[in-house]
Amino acid sequence: ARAAELLAAGEARRARELAAALEPAVTTDGHRVEVAANAGTLAEAERVAAVGGEGVGLLRTEFLFMERHTAPDEDEQARSYEAILRALGPDRLLVIRTLDVGGDKPIPYLDLPAEANPFLGERGVRLTLARPELFRAQVRAILRASGAGRVAVMFPMIATLAEWRAARELVEREREALGVPPIQVGIMVETAAAALLAERFAREADFFSIGTNDLTQYTLAMDRTNPRLAPQVDALHPAVLRLIAHTVEGAHAHRRWVGVCGALAGDPQAVPVLLGLGVDELSADVPLVPEVRARVRALDMEACRATAREALDAGDGAEVRAIVARRHG
Repeated sequence: ARAAELLAAGEARRARELAAALEPAVTTDGHRVEVAANAGTLAEAERVAAVGGEGVGLLRTEFLFMERHTAPDEDEQARSYEAILRALGPDRLLVIRTLDVGGDKPIPYLDLPAEANPFLGERGVRLTLARPELFRAQVRAILRASGAGRVAVMFPMIATLAEWRAARELVEREREALGVPPIQVGIMVETAAAALLAERFAREADFFSIGTNDLTQYTLAMDRTNPRLAPQVDALHPAVLRLIAHTVEGAHAHRRWVGVCGALAGDPQAVPVLLGLGVDELSADVPLVPEVRARVRALDMEACRATAREALDAGDGAEVRAIVARRHG
């Protein structure tokens, strides 16, 4: 009987959280924050609305390319993106990341060369620019699907303006060929180069999405998959926070929006810091969306800004977490 009571209490709590999740994510002093979800499959995208996600802030498209012998063609990809858009409905934005693979995420049929340093090699947009037919098919599929809902596209691992321009020009060329309306085109901020040049990119890009997982490991020069180093790879490290702050400043100078789609967006301790830094959108894994929305509703924006200022002056991630615990519980 006791076990049944505990189970019922847990289910009731989850029901309350889900009901609350559907309320707007607005701070106590009236500041609205977009809370979206990360998705890597159609099944995940189908759950976004139920947990209160205001869209998909990161669609990982690798699921279409994995566990098969040939790349998906343009038609297959377009059907997949259209199905996800139908699941989201007409009002939710779907932000699609183009294929993000490389030496660390091998796909046999792409015949990727072995690399001594795959994290520093031909991956993300570098790989797709080197395989134009692969890239073109994906871009055309995204553009064809864009009539089924609200779509934006972003490129992973951007480090140079030349990469950004080559990728954006391919999108524009194919858009004109297909005769479809413009869509938002943005970049992922996963390198210090992209963060430090954010203002320069913001003159041309429509939006920014900060991938804190890669940004952290590249900033700290620590492999997050190394079990001995993983405990030190903290995205709340003030060096990472300063890069986020710089990105927001550069983007907002040109009225571009900034999202965070790395694991940091789903970390309750990070939410007040990210809000205080001026981030416009948080995109967390689907199960974490209700908690993030609830966290936003409990916060005061002025207090978040004060927390962020103190966090930027901290010495390490542990100190930042202590600041958040002291200020926000």
